[in-house]
Amino acid sequence: MIERHIKTQLVDRLAHSPAVALLGPRQVGKTTLAQEVGEARPSLYLDLESEADRAKLTEPELYLSAHEGKLVILDEVHRVPELFRLLRGLIDRGRRKGLRAGRFLLLGSASMDLLAQSSESLAGRISYLEMGPVDALEIAGPDVERLWIRGGFPDSYLAGSDRSSQRWRQDFIRTYLERDIPTMGPRIPAETLRRFWTMLAHHQSGLLNASEFARSLGVTSQTVANYLDLLVDLLLVRRLAPWHSNGAKRLVKSPRVYVRDSGLVHTLLGLTDREAVLGHPVAGASWEGFVIESLVAAAPEGTEAYFYRTSAGAEIDLLLRHPDGRLWVFEVKRSLSPKVERGFHSACEDLSPDRRILIYPGSETFPLGNGIEVMSLSAAAHALGQGNDR
Repeated sequence: MIERHIKTQLVDRLAHSPAVALLGPRQVGKTTLAQEVGEARPSLYLDLESEADRAKLTEPELYLSAHEGKLVILDEVHRVPELFRLLRGLIDRGRRKGLRAGRFLLLGSASMDLLAQSSESLAGRISYLEMGPVDALEIAGPDVERLWIRGGFPDSYLAGSDRSSQRWRQDFIRTYLERDIPTMGPRIPAETLRRFWTMLAHHQSGLLNASEFARSLGVTSQTVANYLDLLVDLLLVRRLAPWHSNGAKRLVKSPRVYVRDSGLVHTLLGLTDREAVLGHPVAGASWEGFVIESLVAAAPEGTEAYFYRTSAGAEIDLLLRHPDGRLWVFEVKRSLSPKVERGFHSACEDLSPDRRILIYPGSETFPLGNGIEVMSLSAAAHALGQGNDR
């Protein structure tokens, strides 16, 4: 078992908000976590993909009112969108009775429907929490390499062999393409979306060029934008925004795109084990994406993530602006004897960051000069996590 640090955050949110939405891809462990939290208090669990559980909500107001003193866990809540307006009334009625927190825990595999519906009906009554795959803050140092190769979905990471891990990821991708996405509304041919997803894996960490993808797929740039929006909304792809400022520098304006789970990157490209990954050109970009996901997950709530690139070649892989305004910058390398290029130094001169960190696959922490600290991913994630409410 893996102890998820997000559990502390979830318990805290439930102590202060009447409703909490826990969002994350399928199979990331939301249901397991919710049921663990539910075991510590009176609770009711309903899986809204189950016909039997949906039948219990034929008269939802009557049914849920009968469980007023419990934490009601509604899994895959976007399956029953009409519930949101009802939940608003139940929360407001409960507040008048002194029931102000820990009423509903809503689980969703996609942000698009859930966020739109809940923000419309539950504004001021709901707290959002994203649960990603397992990250470097949750895994001991020597096992980070395996986490990178297999990805952070618990069943993939904990599989008995690389082959069974790969098979799990293949089934995960197929299920999303053939069952989950069609039931969520979009009517996109599974093979077309698979090709696009695979192209993104090949393009890992690259600048978005919708026209290039459109030519390869034989569709319009707007269709590519729609496909990308879908995968971002499903929390499967990250669109990392470029740093923006009012200075005189000419900054790149296109976002960078990453398939968020490194294990899915490797499976989409047919890479079955560590040797196959290390022998493929995507290895460096895959490592970079893996590091970025772990650092973003470890950062304090409210931290903003960007990359920096100018037309003159100044570049930084990741900027994290803390809620208090501090700016930490990160360069990511796959080498055990890492060096930084002139572009990183130029970017630091532009930005004057509070901390400069170079991530590498080794285990020691040491200074590199010019204020740069070389760290393992685990050490950097823990440095970010200090003071975080995780």
